[in-house]
This record gives sequence, structure tokens and C-alpha cells, in this order.
Amino acid sequence: MTAAIDCQDLVLQFPHRRAGGLAYQIRRLLALKRPERGKFTAIDGVSFKVDHGEVVGIIGRNGAGKSTLLRVISGVYRPDQGRVLVDGRVSLLAGLGAGFNVHLTGRENVYLYGSVLGHSRETMRELFDSIVEFAGLEEFIDEPFRTYSSGMRARLGFSVATAVPPEILLIDEVFAVGDYEFRSRSKQRILEIVDKAGTVLIVSHNFQLMQDYCQRIVYLERGKVFFEGKPQAAVERYHERVEYSARAARAKAAKAAKAAKAARAAEAAMATGGEHESEEAQKSAGETDDESGEPAA
Repeated sequence: MTAAIDCQDLVLQFPHRRAGGLAYQIRRLLALKRPERGKFTAIDGVSFKVDHGEVVGIIGRNGAGKSTLLRVISGVYRPDQGRVLVDGRVSLLAGLGAGFNVHLTGRENVYLYGSVLGHSRETMRELFDSIVEFAGLEEFIDEPFRTYSSGMRARLGFSVATAVPPEILLIDEVFAVGDYEFRSRSKQRILEIVDKAGTVLIVSHNFQLMQDYCQRIVYLERGKVFFEGKPQAAVERYHERVEYSARAARAKAAKAAKAAKAARAAEAAMATGGEHESEEAQKSAGETDDESGEPAA
């Protein structure tokens, strides 16, 4: 059976500029030196599969490549190496304002976001009332989107993105701002999508939510798959890794502090020793002057 998502040895790099000191910046502005460019590897050899009807989570620390990976799978980014095979229509729900225009009303944004997802205006007109009701925004749907709270934006975005059950739904941190009622309703809708053999891939720092939703979790570390398996095992590995890194950082800081203390002690000893040697030299010179019959300095 063909997997819904098949990631094969994905590599994605971003160019970045190395900001130097003031002199470098001046030369750069004067075009005396071209900016140095390096490459940052955001995704580094990632491979995994997600089957139809499966809910899989992606966890990792900030900068691990989670959101970038979703964008590669959705086609927003094209990998430098490897490939993604997707069997189904993909809907990416990423960020609180993705697909929306803050200068439009909530009503206008429903149609705008629907068009971004590939739905016709007629389809969105038929679904409009149910979208607004699910989002709980009946009283605010004609207000400017810029006046919406983060929770209101998240509810509207999720409601539009799932109004037409997608075959593959990619969710990036949307549940971080939802209240309990919204999370309960959204969980039920996700289960309905899965029941129709839909596939869901979720990025979140809410580990309890991930364990409630997901059958499997992929743990990313610095752009690589560090662990893949059952939710509880993945979360445990994550906490072990974070604690290990914290211990290593504390040990490094303690070692640096000890070295700095030793250096200060050595400097103090040298300063004290130098003063002592100077006094001895002056005393010796004085004795020599006395023996020669000349006055001491």
C-alpha cells in the first residue's frame, strides 16, 4: 500500500550571511567587500513514512527543523536533496495568520483562505455558516481580522482548513493558543478526518496533546531524526536529551568558572610576587650602595 507521505533522505539548506564587526559592515556598505555566505542545514537526511489514516507528531527543540519539514512536505520549500512522495491533497495549517489578510474582515478572510486551499467560492459559500459556527465567531465575523485575538485567529484558520476534510492535514503549533473547548472540538474533527482515511501530521510543544492525538512521534534534533516510535517513548527520549544537554551546559559553565578563578588567582600571585621581587631588588641595591660609601636611594 502506498504511504500518504514518504520522505526519502531529505536535505534542505538555507544560505546565510555572517555578520562581522563594524569595519566589515562599513566595507560591505561601501561595496569594498562582498558579503560572505555560508549555508545552514535545516533538514539533514530526514527519512520517514506516514500511512493513510495515521496521526503522527513531530517534536524537537526550537530550531530543530520541525516547521521547515512541514513546509517541505507541503511543497512550500523544495529540498536540495532527496524527495517527498505525497499521495493525496495536502492542507497546511501553519501559524496564526497564514492565508489571512489582516486588513480584511473575518468574513472576507474565510473566502480568501478557502481560495488559497483551492476551494471554489461556491463551495465556501455553502460551508460558510458551518465554518463560522465551528470557530465560534458569529458575533465577530464582520470585524477586521487585525482585531482578532490569537485564539480567534487559530479557531478560524483551523475551521477553514478542515471544512472540506483534507486527505493530508499538516498542523504547525496551532493548538498552542486554543482553549479547552476548542481543543476538544478540534480533536473530534481530526478523528473524523482520520476515520475517512485522512492523514494528519502535527508539530507541537504540547506533549500531552501529542500523546493524546498521535499513534507515533518523530523526534528531530538539529535537522535529523533522533528517534521515531511510540509517543510516550519519544517524549521520554526528548526529556532525557534535554536534561543531558542541561547537565553538559552546567558542567561546561562550572569548568569555565573554575578556569577563570584559577586565572585570577594566578594573576594575583604574579602581582604579589612581582611586588616582593621589586622590594628585594631595592633592598639589595641599597646594601650595595652602603658598601660603596654612597648614599642609598
